Amino acid sequence: MPTTLPVPIEFSLPDDWRAAPPDEVGASDAAFVALHPHPDSGFTANITIDGDFMADGTTLEELADASAVRVRAMAETAEVVGRRAIGSPGAPGLTQRLTLSAVVAGVHRDLVQTQVYMTLQDTGDPHRRAMIRTVLTATAAQHDSVLGDFQDFLRTVRPDTKAAD
Repeated sequence: MPTTLPVPIEFSLPDDWRAAPPDEVGASDAAFVALHPHPDSGFTANITIDGDFMADGTTLEELADASAVRVRAMAETAEVVGRRAIGSPGAPGLTQRLTLSAVVAGVHRDLVQTQVYMTLQDTGDPHRRAMIRTVLTATAAQHDSVLGDFQDFLRTVRPDTKAAD
């Protein structure tokens, strides 16, 4: 069963990307999955969204470190090749890029994963912080060509204030 997000969000998919049921594409830990229309050598670039409430004192760097550990456990190799803070003091965020080699559906793949962590205040309890993680996974060869779509997508992600009504 797909994960639910800790706070409602809204967004717009890039042209031609399509939503897919997380369970049907093997991403049951995601709340949302979008697939690129043109696979690269049999691998479909994808965007996933998940999230949770952050425990008091937890930093985005700690969450990104934990994510890198999970990726390393599933991959043959994985390396964090970039990380930087984004956002503002009131709404901090973090981006992290990993390169990895993994066997996917029986085929060895060189992949790149760009992870973006955003924090949002819980509208029901302003003392609680929610973290939304949005991840682009693509082959190393295709990553740079779909990165612009991912960045366009990220610009549309925001709290869904209508859902709170």
